[in-house]
Amino acid sequence: MANGAFSIPDMLQSDFVRHVDCEALPDDFRMPQPGGVVMFWLGDWPVGQVYPDADAEGSDLAELARGTIAPSVLQRARAGMSSECDGRPADGQRVSVIICTRDRATELERCLASLREQTRVPDQIVVVDNASDDNGRTRDVALAAGVEYVREDRPGLDIARNSGVHAATGDIVAFTDDDVHVHGRWLERLAAAFDDAPVMGVTGLVLPAELATEAQRHFETFWGFGRGYEPIVFDESFYDIDRTHGCPAWEVGAGASMAFRREIFEHAGLFDERLDVGAAGCSGDSEFWHRILTHGYRCRYEPSAVAFHFHRREFAGLSRQIFAYMRGHAAALLVQYERSGHWGNLRRAFVSMPVWYARRFARGIVKGFPARDRLLSREVCGYVSGLVFYLRAPRPRADR
Repeated sequence: MANGAFSIPDMLQSDFVRHVDCEALPDDFRMPQPGGVVMFWLGDWPVGQVYPDADAEGSDLAELARGTIAPSVLQRARAGMSSECDGRPADGQRVSVIICTRDRATELERCLASLREQTRVPDQIVVVDNASDDNGRTRDVALAAGVEYVREDRPGLDIARNSGVHAATGDIVAFTDDDVHVHGRWLERLAAAFDDAPVMGVTGLVLPAELATEAQRHFETFWGFGRGYEPIVFDESFYDIDRTHGCPAWEVGAGASMAFRREIFEHAGLFDERLDVGAAGCSGDSEFWHRILTHGYRCRYEPSAVAFHFHRREFAGLSRQIFAYMRGHAAALLVQYERSGHWGNLRRAFVSMPVWYARRFARGIVKGFPARDRLLSREVCGYVSGLVFYLRAPRPRADR
């Protein structure tokens, strides 16, 4: 990848997702279909996005860009483009990348292909096969790509993550998912964000890889992973609310694009195996970010480190995902109280969240349910299930 060059694979350009360089706007630009999005870039730096109105035309693109892109974001992108260089930074740190996967060999192959295009070549790539039942296809894909293969027969995403941590040799341990395509500078920029000693965790910007179905557009609109285009440091000022109302640790980012200093696993332990897919359903990542903050360290969101996520295409799958999200969130609140002793997590679990749901139901009954609440019943069922799950789950003796 040439330094600063705008380059988006054809597979990520579609009728609903358009990527365009804000300094080279094409005259014949074709707007996405209604419900689609235009992603603006300055070279290879993401700088903004807009959901055009149904009647918007290509001639409106320049005005949309001016009204969408923050001057501070443009300024940072220009500075970044002038200072970056291709190849490994001379920081002396080794970086491991872990991909946990189960029965998705095709998606894994696509993800591994994107990792081969990184400007900062990973020192180690570990594929953790989490109890796949695919006649060895996952193993074959990993070995064909020349990466390390670890078989973990106990199903559970956080179990697989912990197996990956044990196998990792890097000073920085990065994670992505098998249903992700990472940008060419993803790893370089994640690693570069560890430029301040108290920062123990970094997350990146996760954009939709496609919005071809109604379910994908619903998820991106109401549940998307993006946290904006400005960098954010999550420190004690963000965490202070934990004692009274519960810290919104999920705002730190997404597990599809995250990295940690290896030493944090020695200070704070490993991922809690009661959480995430295969157990409570979700929130193993956010609980770990919460734990980093509990130990007095910081997390950082770095939007220039971009990953593209392929959302679930069908509403049936999305419904199960939302159920798991809220189930995991409820369980994580109780795990966070267990580890931190902060009553704000209990307040959120047993007061704030029930009141929030009650208000949404009451508003829907009186005024009609908005599109946001299409899966409201699944949210509530998942949330209650998460509370029950935690109360029934055995307490861990210690982090392995």
